[in-house]
Amino acid sequence: MGNEQNVATMANQEQEFGEEPLEVRESGHYQDEYIKGFAERWDDLIDWDGRAASEGDFFIDVLRQHGAKHVLDVAAGTGFHSVRLQEAGFDVVSVDGSPNMLAKAFANGRKRGMILRTVHSDWRWLSRDIVGRYDAIICLGNSFTHLFDENQRHRVLAEFYSVLAHDGILILDQRNYDALLDNQGDGPSHQYYYCGDDVKAEPEHVDEGLARFRYTFADGSVFHLNMFPLRRDYVRGLMREAGFQQIDTYGDFQESYKHYDPDFFIHVAQKAWTEDEEDQDGGQ
Repeated sequence: MGNEQNVATMANQEQEFGEEPLEVRESGHYQDEYIKGFAERWDDLIDWDGRAASEGDFFIDVLRQHGAKHVLDVAAGTGFHSVRLQEAGFDVVSVDGSPNMLAKAFANGRKRGMILRTVHSDWRWLSRDIVGRYDAIICLGNSFTHLFDENQRHRVLAEFYSVLAHDGILILDQRNYDALLDNQGDGPSHQYYYCGDDVKAEPEHVDEGLARFRYTFADGSVFHLNMFPLRRDYVRGLMREAGFQQIDTYGDFQESYKHYDPDFFIHVAQKAWTEDEEDQDGGQ
């Protein structure tokens, strides 16, 4: 009876930010943000077909260029990239810290005739839950910005580094918070990442320590996410400190871009040691 009550509570729960939502700046709070109702609507925001068309084979091509076969999707969400990569022939393990998102990802895989191998894990203790080494880790969907504490960011990147093979790569994306913080550009275009019609994803509050986004769906439901606005060069610096040497940063899947133009940055960081430590970055 107790388990049934817990399930019912989770199904009916609402996001809880308290009386001061702008003061909610704690990494573990994502568990309270990705409630079942939000997870069930997440695919409306992404629009799988629109997202596939906008990014093309970018991630598939990068992984193949680096000879990756075994991929750890550490922010699987509702499974979009796990499914795409598995369809492309990669061996994929799907990880997420939200059981609601993992359940939706598993269901999405079943709809497409595949069984996703899912693992519920908090990145801060990833090596505790993951066995073996992987050719590549992908951390997509702006997920890394759920970490509000700098020490935890260092810890997570160290965890990623530790479960990669010696010549493995990390692909990590982030929203272009530089543009938001510096009041440059027209705001997110939703051309590449969040392609759903009749869904709005817009910044409600931005300061140097918080980016609070509001998500409004066609049925009138409203949800929020609180994230840390990480600047591009700061993230690249964290990667270097974690031991990644070669770091290429793309803007909306392009090598060359003006700094404030992209909606998202995608970092491709190599673990392999090279004598030439100069990294390349097409963005100016």
